[in-house]
Amino acid sequence: MALSPLRKQEERFVLVQPEPRSSRTYALDFDSGEFTGHMIDGMEALRQFIRKAIITARYRYLIYNGQYGCELDSLLGQDISQELLKSEITRVITEALIYDERIEAVSRFQIVRKADELYVSFQVQTRDGIIEQEVTI
Repeated sequence: MALSPLRKQEERFVLVQPEPRSSRTYALDFDSGEFTGHMIDGMEALRQFIRKAIITARYRYLIYNGQYGCELDSLLGQDISQELLKSEITRVITEALIYDERIEAVSRFQIVRKADELYVSFQVQTRDGIIEQEVTI
């Protein structure tokens, strides 16, 4: 009688919430480009993901799927207005991060130009808290 159509739908089905996947990964030294030899997890691993996703060019490396990486390199050297540049930087960084299930929102972008460099700071709202991030382009 477990599959009887006479029972209510709520009684016939059990909604199972998937367990969050572990974010345990190898720690990277971004200066040398090498693994440090130890493992990280939680917010530290998420910070590393954010930084790595932004510095990795999208569609360039076959090891990553089409969702991973950022298209900032396509903006560099373009002759576009400051307003358009700021909106495009906001868009490509948001697109690079928002597909990850741990990230809920990317907001509060501040973009400052000093000489030939752009300093981009923003907030990442995760299911575990807020991460403040800064990137130099």
